[in-house]
Amino acid sequence: MTHYHKSSKPLVWLPFAAGGVTSAMVLPVLMLITGILSPLGLLPDGALSYERVHAVVAHPLGKLVLLGVLLPSLWHGAHRFRCTLQDLGVSSHGGRQMVMLGCYGFGFLFTILAIAALAAIW
Repeated sequence: MTHYHKSSKPLVWLPFAAGGVTSAMVLPVLMLITGILSPLGLLPDGALSYERVHAVVAHPLGKLVLLGVLLPSLWHGAHRFRCTLQDLGVSSHGGRQMVMLGCYGFGFLFTILAIAALAAIW
């Protein structure tokens, strides 16, 4: 009979993978729409008007979609930055702990700020 070791790694890798997919698939489309098509006037008039965007963001489903795009991307970015700092030479145990605390603390802080900002929009 084989005994398997329980690990919490799937709890870390699931949001990391979700953030990678979100960052690769959704964010480029959002950047195309808001950063290229809209300034060039290639969208219909009023497509990104304040009233229309506010109506989407104020709706509970719109808030969930925004959180679903932003939060995994924040987690993915924090994890990537931590790995990059380790590759650049932060190798002591204390240094790795500080980098981990800083990166994931940054992700957590901005997650809370995003939730608070979306909760404030009615």
